[in-house]
This record gives sequence, C-alpha cells and structure tokens, in this order.
Amino acid sequence: MLRFTRDLATTHVPVILTALLLLAIGYTLGAIPSGHLAGRWLKGIDLRECGSGSTGATNVLRTVGKGPALVVFLIDVGKGALAVLLAKSVGLSDWLEVLAGLAALAGHIWPVWLGFKGGKAVATGFGMFLGLAWPVGLACFGLFMAVISIFRIVSLSSVVAAIGLPVLLVVSGGSTAYISVLLVASLMVLWRHRSNIERLIAGTEPKIGQKA
Repeated sequence: MLRFTRDLATTHVPVILTALLLLAIGYTLGAIPSGHLAGRWLKGIDLRECGSGSTGATNVLRTVGKGPALVVFLIDVGKGALAVLLAKSVGLSDWLEVLAGLAALAGHIWPVWLGFKGGKAVATGFGMFLGLAWPVGLACFGLFMAVISIFRIVSLSSVVAAIGLPVLLVVSGGSTAYISVLLVASLMVLWRHRSNIERLIAGTEPKIGQKA
C-alpha cells in the first residue's frame, strides 16, 4: 500500500510541475510590457503617468500614435493566445488551458516589472478567447467593433464585449471549465474598467480622438 501511494505521488509530480510551469509562462507572457516599452522607446514617456494611466493599446493610441498602438494590440493579443495554445499543446485538461490564459491576463494587469500596474487586459483577453474557442473570440470581437463603430468609445465596447462573452460561450456550448474561468476573466476586465464605467455613467468618458 505504501509503495502504491509513493508511486502514485511520483506519477503526479511531473503533471503538477508542468501545470505550474505553464501558469508561470502564462503570467510571464502577459507581463511583457509592450505598451510601456512603446511609450519609453518612441516618446520617452511613462504611460502610467499619461492619459488614462494604462499601459494598453488604447492609451498608446492616445499618447504615442496609431502605428505603435496597432503593434502593441497585436502583441497583447498574441500574449493571451500563446499562453492558451502552449497549455493546449500539453493536453492535460481544459482547466489548465483556461487557467494559463487567466495567468496571462493577471500578468498583463499586474506586471511584476512595472510595480503591478499594467493594462486593462482587453487585447490579451481577446487573444485568450481566440486560443480557447476562436469562433467565440471572433464573435466577441465583432460585438466590440459594432459598439465602437456606433459610439466611438473604447471602454464601452470593452465592457459590452466582456459582458457578452459568457453569454456567447454558453450559447455555443462551451465546456464548464471554459465558462467558469472565462467568467472570472470577464469580471477581471470589468473590475479593471471600474473607473471607465463611472465616467460612462457620468457621461464624461472620452471618445476616440479625445484626450483622456
């Protein structure tokens, strides 16, 4: 009995270490400060002290320019997608895949290199959704684009997309693991946008082209 228990524990050790490694990689990918570096390299500014204070693509657009904002957006999308795809390649479980994506979101929002003050995880979240279920990710992006084309407010589009994501996933028949953890991801995005939500309610949230 003792030998069986020892063998069972030994068997699970590589699995646990692999899971922890994937979560660490997910966080590290998410914590790559693409927006912060764009501000530093191109304008010599700290995005945390400019505009909305976020290091995401939207603040890069307002303070640095369209080209750098697009590059930062694509990098941030890639961070979330890559974290999930790496976990998928191992094939352990749906839970590990979504947790790896969630780790990337946490890294983007709370990057250790920037004193845990990062972006709002919209692009990284989009990449995570694409990695997990690309049809749902594209549908969510379509919802984002529809709202932004009408109201021209990035934060409103992000909030609507974050709320719509769990609904789209349920409708598409996503697994319990996907629905549960992506609901947490949506709540993280909404929490990070709490100041934007206050300004939306007050009618003072800037539109595209206006200063934050």
